[in-house]
Amino acid sequence: MLSVEARLSGGYGGHMRHAVAIMGLALALGGCAQVERIVPPWGKAPPPEGAGEEGEIAAESAPRAPVTGPQTPAALDTTTASERAAAAAPKTSGAKDLGITIASLGAPSEPGFWLKTPLVKAPAKGRVDYGATGKSAAVDLIPLGGAEGAGSRMSLAAFRLLEAPLTGLPEVRVFQLP
Repeated sequence: MLSVEARLSGGYGGHMRHAVAIMGLALALGGCAQVERIVPPWGKAPPPEGAGEEGEIAAESAPRAPVTGPQTPAALDTTTASERAAAAAPKTSGAKDLGITIASLGAPSEPGFWLKTPLVKAPAKGRVDYGATGKSAAVDLIPLGGAEGAGSRMSLAAFRLLEAPLTGLPEVRVFQLP
């Protein structure tokens, strides 16, 4: 019987090393098959959604031109000056105080002034107040699953209007408008 040193040094003619190498190769090739299910091989990409029979792409699904400048918050915020002025409207009386929530930045690609929050069960018009700056923003309140204390997601435009830190988690008071 060979000692452990003899086995590791190839006492069995290197069979152990070959077995390990073959198992590693089998695992790597098996992984390739899994990757091809997710990412098709080069040159075999399926036609894009919205492609016609001739391979034409519908205008709304055509790829956008790449952004050529820095992707600053101002560049990503597509709201107009009139939309920002309307969202900064003064506080209205009779609004129902829904409570305080911690807001994180929602998807910057979703335009408009909105707050996705578990504080509402149905879409509604509302307002958020940010105490640190004293600013308010009129927003669309959108239901978000989870417990009321789970936190909310707020649009980039609302963050900018409230002058809240984009990388922070500001505490905002939420009101539902009548």
